[in-house]
Amino acid sequence: MFDLALIWAFIIGFGIIMYVLMDGFDLGVGILFPFAPNEEARDTMMNSVAPVWDGNETWLVLGGGGLYAAFPKAYSLLMTAFYIPVFVMLLALVFRGVAFEFRFKSKNHQKHWDIAFSTGSIIASAMQGAMLGGFIEGIAVENGRFVGGAFDWLSPFSIFCATAVVVGYALLGTGWLIMKMEGDFQGNLRRLAKPAVIWMAANLAVVSLMTTYVNPAYAERWFAMPNLAFLAPIPLITAGLLVWLWRAVSHREKTVFGITLGIFFLCYLGFGITLYPNIVPPMITFRDAAAPQNSLAFMLVGAVILLPVIFAYTAYAYWVFRGKVSDEGYH
Repeated sequence: MFDLALIWAFIIGFGIIMYVLMDGFDLGVGILFPFAPNEEARDTMMNSVAPVWDGNETWLVLGGGGLYAAFPKAYSLLMTAFYIPVFVMLLALVFRGVAFEFRFKSKNHQKHWDIAFSTGSIIASAMQGAMLGGFIEGIAVENGRFVGGAFDWLSPFSIFCATAVVVGYALLGTGWLIMKMEGDFQGNLRRLAKPAVIWMAANLAVVSLMTTYVNPAYAERWFAMPNLAFLAPIPLITAGLLVWLWRAVSHREKTVFGITLGIFFLCYLGFGITLYPNIVPPMITFRDAAAPQNSLAFMLVGAVILLPVIFAYTAYAYWVFRGKVSDEGYH
């Protein structure tokens, strides 16, 4: 009665975009740490995300665990191809997570934990971007096995994607901090956001154009008629949001963060349209990689129960810690 493989593809895709949107801004806060004028500002920055950062990473567990259970063939191929960047990303997230707790307790070594927090955020973001670039370029697969090298994911395109994700997360973090902070530092963030918007717009344009050259099928998906007529609103709306964001950073608060979230969502939507139905580009579809139907049905029951619970406690956490960050903060 139901296309379970398609349902699980949407669940995994939803988990990934939720992680990108929700953990992206607190990674962005870490990326912005070196631009803070003093230790007090860094304390406030960290307090703005401390109540929610660990809950944000729940979506990473959902995406990774769901991929392993629902699409085991895709999981084995992708983890083999991206073993090094995945390991480095997780190690960076560990450094970042430890820094959250220790920098408030170990005052004598606070600068070292500041470096660990910022470095971990930058490296984790860069690895996610590099994996995105390697994923778009495709995975070398023969007879259902990965036949590429350990560094196939590393290329000029993946490096550019890494910088694009770092800048994008930094802009998300800027929008979050503008919404949560006030005073002189908020003004500094507004001035910092201006070049970040330009950089992000340039990155989006270059990555989009380079993607169409990576695989002729990607170009045909976007530029062949009638697809061009149906899909043109996505880049046009994205361009409009970038213009709106440029204007909003000067005098808006909540709007900046909301617009940036919208841009990320549209980019992710375009990414999904480009690759559909492949879950391991360029040739393995989500149906090819899906687990047996009875397994998908069994896990779907758990997902139907679990997802509302995740939504409930996430919404409650953001509601409780809404508004500006006080001097006392979470700790």
